[in-house]
This record gives sequence, C-alpha cells and structure tokens, in this order.
Amino acid sequence: MASATIKLFLIHGDPKRLRTAEISNWSGKAVAAPRTEFDEFLARDELAQSGVYILTGADALSGEPHAYVGEAEVLRDRLKIHKSLDFWVQATAFVSKDENLTKSHIRYLEGRLIGHAQFAGRTKLTNAQASGAKLPESDREDMEVFLTKVHQLLPVLGSDILTPVVQPKTPGQKSVLLYCEIKGLRATGERTPDGFVVFTGSQAVPTLRASVEKYPYLGALREKLLKEGTLQPNGSALVFTKDVQFSSPSAAAVVIHGGSANGLIAWRTQNGTTLKELEGSAT
Repeated sequence: MASATIKLFLIHGDPKRLRTAEISNWSGKAVAAPRTEFDEFLARDELAQSGVYILTGADALSGEPHAYVGEAEVLRDRLKIHKSLDFWVQATAFVSKDENLTKSHIRYLEGRLIGHAQFAGRTKLTNAQASGAKLPESDREDMEVFLTKVHQLLPVLGSDILTPVVQPKTPGQKSVLLYCEIKGLRATGERTPDGFVVFTGSQAVPTLRASVEKYPYLGALREKLLKEGTLQPNGSALVFTKDVQFSSPSAAAVVIHGGSANGLIAWRTQNGTTLKELEGSAT
C-alpha cells in the first residue's frame, strides 16, 4: 500500500466525536461519528450525496464485533432507517468530493467492502451479501483505488473491520516467525501491530492446568475458541483452524499451554532465541 498524507478535521476538537478525513490527491472523503452525534452526522452536506457506509458495534448477546456495510444514492435517507438497529455505536460514510459516484459505483464498492470484511474475519456482518455491480474496466480500476483509500482511512478513524489478522508484508518489512512448544506440540506465530497472532495449524494442549485459574479471561477465551470451532480436537492436541489475534505473546502462550506461561520466554525463534532476547537485542 502506498504512503499517504491524511488530513483529519475534528469538528469539536475531540478525536472520538464527529470528524472528517481526507487523503492528499484523492477525490474521496470520509465522515465519521459516534451514535450520540448521529443527527449532526446526518446534517452534514456530504450525507446528501451517494456513497457507502459502515456501521460498527457489538452483538448484545455475545459481545462479538458486528458491522453493517451499505450503500445509498442519498446517504442521509438510507442511514435514518438504521436508527432501528440496536447494535451499532459508530457510523462512517465515504463519498466523492467530485460527487461522481453512480449507483453502479457504490454497489460495486459495497460488494467489495463486504468481501474484504469477510476475508479479514474480524467482524460478523449483519448483511453478508451484496448485489454488487459490473463496471467498465476503467471504472473498476477507479473504484479499486477508492477501496484502497478506504482501507487506509478506516484504522485511522478507529475501525479495523477490513484489516486482516495477518497482514501482507511490505518490501523491506521484517518478520520473525516464532514457535511455542509444549509436550511435543508446536504453535507458530508472530508479533503484529495489534499484539500477537497464532497461525492456522498451530497446536495447543487438550487439557487445562490448575494455573489457568490465575487467568480467568484467557481460560474463558480458550473455551470460546473451542465452542466456535477455532480450536478443534485433533488426536492428542487441539488445533487452530484459523489465524487468531491475541493481545500479547503471553495471552497466546497461556491458551496454548492451558495454564501459566510467560510469552516472552515461551515464544522462540527456530534457533532457540527467546522473544525477550530477540527484542532486547533490538534496543
């Protein structure tokens, strides 16, 4: 992804409240606001245009992240309908400053956004299907550029709905594969900007140890991973069926060990260098 200069305008001086975002030399614009300022959000001139929008929040029962991705020729009119949806707490809309997004453009963008969100796998979508639209090749390329800018702006605006757990490496970006081993089982992972990711196919011990009681949250997380099928029994081990993001190396190691673990020691390189030593050598 290309470097970018982003201009944020905080309407009330507060980064959590109503704000706009633009990227240099791009004709698009983002407007974001919490639900508490929804009326002011709808009153913005940008919301009289066509565009795409994302509503983010959490499911009331499970607490899992939820999102709704949509499109509208008049954003204001469509978004008013979503006051009836209880889950969302943040709204973000993307428009063109040139006001040249057609119905086909926004339907194409909606479909691509839903696909990218499903691929990222961080959020359950309330609407998992989109009609999409076929575009001429030149228009399709323009919308792919627009989509790239949406990818760049969303994390700045506080949403990682499109960000894959394992992100592609850019040229020159260093990545160190790490291993966590216990009782003949092995897991692989790496540091990420959000903490630590354990990769698909990694193994974890099948039974918990008494020391897991010191980590009630991580014990509950492990049970959740089992219930949803992200951890599945396979012979004498539990196996990760997809990449999983953890808040820290230790959080990942506790789930893998089924009990107390220091991630800075438990995670090592292929030649045995601990994560603690590895990061210490970088200072």
